[in-house]
Amino acid sequence: MPERLLLAHARGQVLFIAGAGVSMPAGLPSFRKLVVDVYGKLDTAVHTVITTSNDDEPGDVATLTNQQIAEVRRFKRRDYDVVLGMLERRMDDVPSGTSRVRATISEVLRSTRGKPAPIHRALMRLSDRGGTAAIVTTNFDGLLQAGTPGKGKPQTYALGGIPRPGRGRDFAGVLHIHGALDSNARRSADFVVTDQDFGEFYMRRRIVPDFIYDAARLFHLVLVGYSADDPPMRYLLNAIAADGVRFEDLKERFTFVGSERPDPVLVEDWKGRGITPIAYQNDDNHQALLSLLERWADFSAINGSPRKIDAAIKRIVKTPRNSASEPDRDLFDHFFRRSNMVERTRLSDLASRSGAELGWLDAIASVISERQGEVAGP
Repeated sequence: MPERLLLAHARGQVLFIAGAGVSMPAGLPSFRKLVVDVYGKLDTAVHTVITTSNDDEPGDVATLTNQQIAEVRRFKRRDYDVVLGMLERRMDDVPSGTSRVRATISEVLRSTRGKPAPIHRALMRLSDRGGTAAIVTTNFDGLLQAGTPGKGKPQTYALGGIPRPGRGRDFAGVLHIHGALDSNARRSADFVVTDQDFGEFYMRRRIVPDFIYDAARLFHLVLVGYSADDPPMRYLLNAIAADGVRFEDLKERFTFVGSERPDPVLVEDWKGRGITPIAYQNDDNHQALLSLLERWADFSAINGSPRKIDAAIKRIVKTPRNSASEPDRDLFDHFFRRSNMVERTRLSDLASRSGAELGWLDAIASVISERQGEVAGP
């Protein structure tokens, strides 16, 4: 974890954007799986082809119409937003909020609605800026809101109702930039899910790009739960990259990138899109990412656990600094670098009472002497 990101978080300058990968542990479908499930209910012929052949195979399309074959080809290219748009235009002619495709999407999401997963709870803890919390998501479900610790749940906003980014307390809540599933099953919901929707909200009305640009000027955006070829990610990256070229005041953006083994090409792919990747091994259902987010939340300068922070200080100083691991030295320095003078005094006293040798005390003095711009507060 880059310490510059940890320090930005300690200052309340981080805004998380959660993708489908965040809700999949709770049983919600990926974009691909959502498309498959929609075809399973609306067009069994196409559903059979896309579920019985690999993406690099044409599949048995002999009985399909030309329109259906075109949809299969787009599916295998992973253009899922285009596929749903083609299906909606074929079945409903004029796309609308009450189309069969959108009603089926709502049906699929409601039938797979699960309980918040640990990653939802960790992200909601990390989204607290100190008395107010804001998190952005391209998901339609309400699992982030449901995963908020305590009794008070944040407000949910979608599409045009989302508040404009700002540092004040009025910029708060779970912000569904692609729409949200309505809590009333009898009401239809507006989703940004087809190519036509993305064109409407990203290019014609520019609701999402303008929001992202304003947010990127105020916060370090941190993407969680996306792969590089997710259709929503392509649109988000294009919006960010365009503004990043024209404006110099956009803050550094980050994303968590999971892979089975180190993949330097994937890392460079993200860098080439103007995003700083934080790579991790994604085995055991991305357990490394969950563990990192939970530990980050436990050690948060805003609402972390003082007991766990103190326990970490006590554990670290039991080993002489020259013999300690680099992560332990970095963590120790970070606790002091992000703190105000009151907290530094308290932690220094704790380290001294815990038997810290001179190397640790010298490190404290070195951190305190750093220029003011590198610390979290006065």
